[in-house]
Amino acid sequence: MRLLMIGPPGAGKGTQAVRIAKKFNLVHISSGDLLRAHVKNETAIGRQVQSYLASGDLVPDGIVMDILRKPVVEASKQGGYVLDGFPRTVEQAEIAYSVAQTLGVEVQIVVHLEVPRDELIRRLLERGEASGRADDNLDVINHRLDVYDEKTLPMLAYYAEREKLVNVNGARPVDEVTWSITVQLQQLAKQLAEG
Repeated sequence: MRLLMIGPPGAGKGTQAVRIAKKFNLVHISSGDLLRAHVKNETAIGRQVQSYLASGDLVPDGIVMDILRKPVVEASKQGGYVLDGFPRTVEQAEIAYSVAQTLGVEVQIVVHLEVPRDELIRRLLERGEASGRADDNLDVINHRLDVYDEKTLPMLAYYAEREKLVNVNGARPVDEVTWSITVQLQQLAKQLAEG
């Protein structure tokens, strides 16, 4: 099973992706974690993307595609993946689809976490205070949410036409969200298995 997790910053994508990966024995692939690892290790890619991450802007497609290709192919060989954080625009989704299709690793199911904006802001400010992450201040948070609304939300229509799209209320307690995703994925997994 090959899943894509979509949701605004603060929706709990990472948390849910880890839980769902474990539940269905899939590999969790986070583009954000991979990019932050490059920055931390001061690689050439890390130096390129540092300013994008700090300002809350999207990292150029080519860079993200390069760092994701190998993990996605490897995970697909092991039974599937939960991809979190990419693609973030319709253009990225189209490019990713054509590349993934030639490799036979395209997304089959999209899980969309819906959370009201005021709740997202509350969560992100709380996370910023707890972690000391510089990119979790109100200005950057609002910018990231605006970027998400403008660039990422249109992807839902794109995916609704081609893949199975699952909408989940991500504002509920973490365990309830996991349960809701799990139940819907179990039903879809049966459909996929039946062809």
